[in-house]
Amino acid sequence: MRPLSRVAPGWWDYTTLDRELLDDAARLTPDDLPGLARDGFTVTVYDTVEEFYLAEALEYIDAWRQATPESPAGVCGPIGPTEQLPLVARLVNALELDLTHAHFWGMDEWVVDGKEASIDFPLGFAKADMDLCFNRVKPGLRMPEANLHFPAADPSTYIASWDAARCVVMQGGQGEVKHWAFNDPPKREGAYVDAPPPAEEIRKLTTRVVDLHPMTLIQNARTSGGGVVQNVPHQAVTVGPAETWRAETVSIWHPGHHDNPFGMRLTALMISKRVVDTAVPMSLLAQHPNVRFSFLRSGIGTCTVDMH
Repeated sequence: MRPLSRVAPGWWDYTTLDRELLDDAARLTPDDLPGLARDGFTVTVYDTVEEFYLAEALEYIDAWRQATPESPAGVCGPIGPTEQLPLVARLVNALELDLTHAHFWGMDEWVVDGKEASIDFPLGFAKADMDLCFNRVKPGLRMPEANLHFPAADPSTYIASWDAARCVVMQGGQGEVKHWAFNDPPKREGAYVDAPPPAEEIRKLTTRVVDLHPMTLIQNARTSGGGVVQNVPHQAVTVGPAETWRAETVSIWHPGHHDNPFGMRLTALMISKRVVDTAVPMSLLAQHPNVRFSFLRSGIGTCTVDMH
């Protein structure tokens, strides 16, 4: 039987992995990371903050430029990192890019009392997308409201929207529990007390309401709410692996403040070596045909002990 999680015994997570794999990840240096690239897995390290967020913003522009009346196209985008979103709006305005045939799918949203968070919820993801990006686009260039797709507690309309256009890129970050969107590790219960679910079972999941791992609650309180964990909902609706595999490219951005130096190394190593374990949701991307990891060099950090 695998060990219990060191942080949440009722859940699966990366602390239940084999110690040898964890140690191998901790030994990776920043210079080792580009060497993890393989066919279907690209690793890029950016030297400056400006390059990093500009490159992230340009993924939106590159995707939306491909949108035509005959072949609408879009982006599934994150709420972490968000620093690229104002840049996206500035680029659209400067390039006078008409978004009439472009689409956007939000990755996730909080669920409060069984209902998706309203547009005025302070921690809301749709609110952040609109405030930081879409409301900053010039009125004559804006995407039609019907082309903005945000997940709801009843996800049926959102799931159907994936038939409206092709998703050129799904872009996101990585949480401390090694998720993309809110695809957190599963609970350790039922048939999965001794081992986590197989990858093929998780891959079938569509957009749905999920319970959030305790590490996710703490992370979101830390990164978005000044640590006030009581304000962070314990459920969310999140884009599923089924929709993720409809994206032509999955692009993960590591600025260094969402996950820690060890976590960024671990998932890069697992995807590179095709080590898939559903206790580490991000490792499922080893089975996707086109994945990109982008690192900010100053955020890669070190896994050596530094007492202070």
